[in-house]
Amino acid sequence: MRIARPIGRSASRCGAALCAALALVLAGPAHADDKHDHGHGTPEALGQVHFPVTCTPAAQTAFDRAMALQHSFWYQAAKQAFTAVLQADPQCVMAYWGMAMSQLGNPFSPRPPDVLSAGAAALAKAGELGAKSPREAAYLAALGVYYKGYDKADHRSRVVAYATAMGEVAMRFPDDREAAILHALALDTAAAPTDKTYANQLKAAAILEKAFAEQPQHPGIAHYLIHTYDAPPLAEKGLPAALRYADIAPAAPHALHMPSHIFTRVGYWQQSIETNRRSADAARAAGEIGDEMHAYDYMVYAYLQTAQDGAARHVLGGIAAVMAKADTAGYGGQFAAASIPARVALERGAWSDAAALALLPTKLANVEAITHFARALGAARGGNVAAARTELDTLRALEAKLAAAKDAYWAEQTGIQIDIITAWIARAEQKPDAIDLMRAAADREAKTEKAPVTPGPLAPAREMLGEMLLEAGRAADALAAFEASQKVEPNRFRGLYGAARAAEQVGDRAKAKQYYARLVELSARADGTRPELQQAKAFLARG
Repeated sequence: MRIARPIGRSASRCGAALCAALALVLAGPAHADDKHDHGHGTPEALGQVHFPVTCTPAAQTAFDRAMALQHSFWYQAAKQAFTAVLQADPQCVMAYWGMAMSQLGNPFSPRPPDVLSAGAAALAKAGELGAKSPREAAYLAALGVYYKGYDKADHRSRVVAYATAMGEVAMRFPDDREAAILHALALDTAAAPTDKTYANQLKAAAILEKAFAEQPQHPGIAHYLIHTYDAPPLAEKGLPAALRYADIAPAAPHALHMPSHIFTRVGYWQQSIETNRRSADAARAAGEIGDEMHAYDYMVYAYLQTAQDGAARHVLGGIAAVMAKADTAGYGGQFAAASIPARVALERGAWSDAAALALLPTKLANVEAITHFARALGAARGGNVAAARTELDTLRALEAKLAAAKDAYWAEQTGIQIDIITAWIARAEQKPDAIDLMRAAADREAKTEKAPVTPGPLAPAREMLGEMLLEAGRAADALAAFEASQKVEPNRFRGLYGAARAAEQVGDRAKAKQYYARLVELSARADGTRPELQQAKAFLARG
């Protein structure tokens, strides 16, 4: 399959090897739909995993398959597979450990106590049977650290404690590859979102890169390397793993999606669209609504950066049934059901559409905040200050609810949303401190990292600072803000357009041409009528 070079990057920037590998990713592996074994370790092409356990040979084979599923975050299938291990060997204690692992869901996000109770029960059953070896006892004890106080202690404190415990397991059993891999994942999940040295991620990278050289078909290593490098300064390092993971485990919907975490970070929009389309198709076939919706969220984000507004609307129309029952779609599904319509409105600057967004059925405060933020932003930028203030009050109540639940990360993100809306209300009321308020919001946002559940903020604060500065006639300051935003969120449509406009207004025609040309290139498949794109083409036509 022929592939165009990555959007917004020169061929030399991509590199011959990476561009060739990108072509393979988008074409899809020849065996993606083949149910026969091709050396990946399982008939379903889930990758190659060997996790030794003191169980019968049949149970060992089943356990390896279950861990391949677990390493690709295919939790429901993994849970069933660990049940199959017990059917092969009722005394296989580590099968209960696996069941407890599967109940964690995506370890980057907290799970409700009623879900974790099943994992705690599985660990208790393992304790009744008794570990068969010191190594297995260490695994059980480490996971027990995570589950300790699961119904009372906050998620982050338990994740940090578990990372320490898994580090001790890895040190105690230095030849245990799986212990090292799981320790690396724990380091990533325990990384502080405010740590801009990325200390945990770099430790994880050192472990995983060595392991990847030894086990190039291991799904967990490629998967966790993508998570490790899912930060702006590190993203380029994640391309090799991103380009391999979908081929290692093409049967797993999450493996087909994960490359887009890196593609999003580096602005490879069409590549993100294609891999998420494959992921959504695979998730739908497997009945995994949450994975399907998560893929759609990343896909729609990429569509909107390339002005493929019709395609984004098509996805939005196709998920109406899920949105109506969002509270049954799991965390990722609910997040996507709220964020997709918000993105479709906000990325196009359709402020009235954003202000009129319908609330979805959800008990998750951070998910509810998505819609209230979009409605507040739409109202404020549309000049309806009263409506914006009403939404702002709701956001403050949600922030307090998240803080009370000890969800520090999402409380902080909601606080940033509150700061952004406060700034736009001040702008609508022509108050002199509006720009200072938005700059403070941008600085606050820069101290955090996005969560894996989202491709990016609904509206990056630094980018909005640039838009506000442009409105105020401060083009030079706006250009600096847009260029700073592009370093973190490269190739965003609104960011490129804003930088082009700002450069044009300060008289830097060469830079304006560069940004307008990149915008046009980015939007080669545009299917909408964005005036920004027409303006870019008109500027370029004038030479």
